[in-house]
Amino acid sequence: MLSTLLLLPFVGALVLWIVPEKLAAEKYRWVAMGVAIVSFGLTLLLGWQFDITQPGWQFVEEISWIDAIGLNYQLGVDGLSFPLLLLNGLLTIIAIVASDRHINRPKFYYILILLLNIGVVGAFVARDVLLFFLFYELEVVPLYFLIAIWGGKRRGYAATKFLIYTIFSGAFLLAAFLGLVWLSGISSFNYEDLRSHTLSLTPQLWLLGGLIIGFGIKIPFIPFHTWLPDAHVEASTPVSVLLAGVLLKLGTYGLLRFGFGLFLDAWVQIAPWLAIWAAISALYGAVCAIAQQDMKKVVAYSSIAHMAFILLALAANTRLSLIAAVMQMVSHGLISGLLFLLVGVVYKKTGSRDVTYLRGLLNPERGLPIIGSLMIMAVMASSGLPGLVGFPAEFLVFRGSFPVFPTATLFCMVGTGLTAVYFLLMVNKVFFGRLPDYLAQMPSVTWGDRLPSLAIAVLLLWFGLQPGWITRWVEADVTALMEKSLESNAIQNQPFDLAIDWAIDRAIDWAMVTSLSSELSSGVGAIAPSLDIE
Repeated sequence: MLSTLLLLPFVGALVLWIVPEKLAAEKYRWVAMGVAIVSFGLTLLLGWQFDITQPGWQFVEEISWIDAIGLNYQLGVDGLSFPLLLLNGLLTIIAIVASDRHINRPKFYYILILLLNIGVVGAFVARDVLLFFLFYELEVVPLYFLIAIWGGKRRGYAATKFLIYTIFSGAFLLAAFLGLVWLSGISSFNYEDLRSHTLSLTPQLWLLGGLIIGFGIKIPFIPFHTWLPDAHVEASTPVSVLLAGVLLKLGTYGLLRFGFGLFLDAWVQIAPWLAIWAAISALYGAVCAIAQQDMKKVVAYSSIAHMAFILLALAANTRLSLIAAVMQMVSHGLISGLLFLLVGVVYKKTGSRDVTYLRGLLNPERGLPIIGSLMIMAVMASSGLPGLVGFPAEFLVFRGSFPVFPTATLFCMVGTGLTAVYFLLMVNKVFFGRLPDYLAQMPSVTWGDRLPSLAIAVLLLWFGLQPGWITRWVEADVTALMEKSLESNAIQNQPFDLAIDWAIDRAIDWAMVTSLSSELSSGVGAIAPSLDIE
């Protein structure tokens, strides 16, 4: 059945390629929509048959492929990947619905959307690390063209920058995977075979470093983040939805599956530094978001900040934090998808995303009241308001991480507080106040504009009230991961917390020295007149 999930989009793309060019854009759209809906239905059927009490791969498929290099066609799905499969299927449908009905070159556009879907699904179900890499690289090509052809004024620059960063990401990943197989001395890239061969700590650290850099570029974390704001600003709304909602999750999924799963001893050793990295990324992304004037850039930098919470949860390496990491992936995918959809509607109706130009859009008569209300809901979800999906996801991250990295967790919590600051600033400027005359003649919002956002909004509320609908898929596989994790050495020190303690100690020492110096100076000054000093 997993092969069918890969075959359906391929057949759909093939049909679109074969049909004549003279068809209306709407016909291509309906073909792509039908393929996406059937694929999502098959994913739901997988969920119906999935046994959430059993850890490990299910619906396994295996075919010998290229024995000379040890590459085999091996597929499977478990509790770590299945929620992301569902997320991808849903957002692919949303992206097609949100696409312009009169888009230029519709045939090529929808072919690329379906090829992108193949790459994402293949990466989530691959049980062979080299097969994962092939699918990971496959999604780069359609995404590059989707930005370069249907993007904004600087689309060429943004697409090229994305491509260059992604090439480096793939190079680090491939080097790490090849090095792992070579040092393990086995003849295949099978994930379970590689897990059963434990390397010594030093090569683990080197190989894990390559994976962290490769996936860190994809996610992205500071300082590898600069491609993301440009890509989001220049990409069309549907592409931004897929980029933020699904494609970035290939990086966090890769860290969990391959970084944590294959190099656990090294992961435990560098986990404190990963927590530092998460705290820096969370604060930096939040501060940059406050300074932006473009609504899309605000959401893009917010995405960088919230993806850092996943790194914190993975670094903490507790059962609760690992469950929270997957839930945060799903939560962020839904929230960021909704935010980009709503920003896209605002831009479509007003022709601007500048927060200094827009205001009063919540006007009930001439504005965008439903879009504005959904935007308020989305920013509240991103800020962690109870009752929406962002709250249980972030609460579980912080609750699972605080016992291990209290200081880093507190800094990330500050980042969550800043989320409310920059999003409320944006909402206040754009949606409240008096609607100016130059915005009074906006085109009306159709139900085609509203329905994708309403669908995601319902899920934000549902998963906020019923987070167990996400966490139950993950629990068995996280428990199995933790059994191996307990065999590794516990984290002995926490450099971030030690650095804070060191800084406090040095401050106290400096204060004491300063005070002593002052007293000595006063004393010398008092006795100096009585001394006969020539």
